[in-house]
Amino acid sequence: MPSKKTKKQAPPSMGPLLAILALLTGLFASVIYMIDQHADNFYIFDPSELHNLSQRAIAAHGEDMHGIKDYIVSELSAKHPDHVNVGEEWFFNNAGGAMGGMFIIHASITEYLIIFGTAIGTEGHSGRHTSDDYFNILKGTQLAYSLGSFEPEVYPAGSVHHLHRGDVKQYKMPEGCFALEYARGWIPPMLFFGFADGFSSTLDVPTLWTTTKISAREIVGNLLKGKI
Repeated sequence: MPSKKTKKQAPPSMGPLLAILALLTGLFASVIYMIDQHADNFYIFDPSELHNLSQRAIAAHGEDMHGIKDYIVSELSAKHPDHVNVGEEWFFNNAGGAMGGMFIIHASITEYLIIFGTAIGTEGHSGRHTSDDYFNILKGTQLAYSLGSFEPEVYPAGSVHHLHRGDVKQYKMPEGCFALEYARGWIPPMLFFGFADGFSSTLDVPTLWTTTKISAREIVGNLLKGKI
């Protein structure tokens, strides 16, 4: 007797999965839009105050980065005791081809504040970010290049380099340079830029782990305190 042909099962429909993804995307976009529209309500730091603090720290301690760092962290921790990390946990950061050391003073969904720099110089891509970035030079000089310009932007100690949201530049610290870097806006997408070199180039697993651990601890810790 001829065998009965087995009936082929139709592939599962992608409709429900696509509907779920569309729903999640819509919800995520709505949350981002809500935070972006009301972001001023979530900020606890002010760019002009941080610039003034940086200038006062330089005036008090000259080129002594230990003194400058302690001056800044001490004042910020007194003003924002629940949201400032006083533990000085330095780790390397590779991003956009540039390398330096940093420690996180504050990290949350809408803000991060770090001290970043190097004693020997570095150069790289600024990244194109979903936040405004304020680079307060504490020691040394930073150079920046914007497309279409034929002269470098020069930022000495005491100045601030404001990289506007969505802009991109080449930057260079030709020699030793340290800065108080403040970003305000939508911070989570910036983490991809911060981790990309570690996964694609340096493959420095211990540094990736340290970066992840400290960043997650600070962001989640601030969330639990009601700081978005």
